[in-house]
Amino acid sequence: MPTYKDEKTGLWYCKFVYTNWTGERKQKKKKGFLLQRDAKQYELDFLSKTSDNCDMTFQALTDIYMEDCAVRLKPTTYQGKQIVFSQHILPYFKHFKINEIQPMTIRRWQTKLLSSPKKYKPTYLRTLNNQLSAIFNFAVKYYGLKENPVHKSGSIGKKRADLNQFWTPEEFKLFVSAVSDKPASAVIFNLLYWSGMRSGELLALTLNDFDFEVRTVSITKNYARMNGEDLLLEPKTPRSNRKIALPQFVFDMVREYVSKLYSYHPSDRLFEITKYYLKHEMERGCKASGVKPIRIHDLRHSHASLLIHLGFPPLLISERLGHENVTTTLEIYSHLYPDQQNEVAEKLEIFA
Repeated sequence: MPTYKDEKTGLWYCKFVYTNWTGERKQKKKKGFLLQRDAKQYELDFLSKTSDNCDMTFQALTDIYMEDCAVRLKPTTYQGKQIVFSQHILPYFKHFKINEIQPMTIRRWQTKLLSSPKKYKPTYLRTLNNQLSAIFNFAVKYYGLKENPVHKSGSIGKKRADLNQFWTPEEFKLFVSAVSDKPASAVIFNLLYWSGMRSGELLALTLNDFDFEVRTVSITKNYARMNGEDLLLEPKTPRSNRKIALPQFVFDMVREYVSKLYSYHPSDRLFEITKYYLKHEMERGCKASGVKPIRIHDLRHSHASLLIHLGFPPLLISERLGHENVTTTLEIYSHLYPDQQNEVAEKLEIFA
């Protein structure tokens, strides 16, 4: 590993030859290292990245992995992955060699998270564990890692939050009455509760998305705000592109709300607000009405719970919510379906 010192600047640099992905031999030179060992480590990491093997640091693998993800993920998804790695994964693993990380190494990291004074939510712990597993899957598939150590270490956290927080129609009416002093809030929360759409889907809506004759609203995009910029992205999944039928009173509210907007164009967003506004209004309405506090996303669960209570089949609910398949719906809401075992047994009695 040839390294050299620039006598004028006192800094170290490395110069070496490597073979790129086309098979062509190239020379690489990198300047500006304070220490000789840093120059040597740079050369080692660079050559590891280009040789398709796992004799590299976790930091080096992360650089490759994130570069690969950057062109494949939505900007908001990529940003979330960046936060997870920079805050929770890299600080612990960045200096490890990939092929030296064992299941027990993963267990120690998991223990550190579980015992953290920050008391992470079970669903967030599962997310962190899944993100770590994803980069090892990447190493297995493309860099010859023998196996994913996360698979042997076991998982932590929960896949889904406990779904015991939702509002009945009576609770929702108390809440929405408390925020009806702001017309936008009244329309927004009625749309969320009676449609089951995601908050990002609602914030992307325009008047053109509403068909007042057949009483449907089309979900074709998702709103997000990143680095101070408003983004209109593709919906969460292909099945999230859908039309939702709504009761007439919701359309009447939307029509009245739009009639009072100044200089509004039907292709503009109906609600020029952010998710922070929704959170603030949710807290204000709960405090004023006295109903139990729930999350914005729990309005979606409230809608699903209401449909189940009314006896609608899982497939219809799945299509209305925009789930990728009915299995997702059943996994989330199976505990809300009534136990009909006794009814089955009674009906089978006729064949005795």
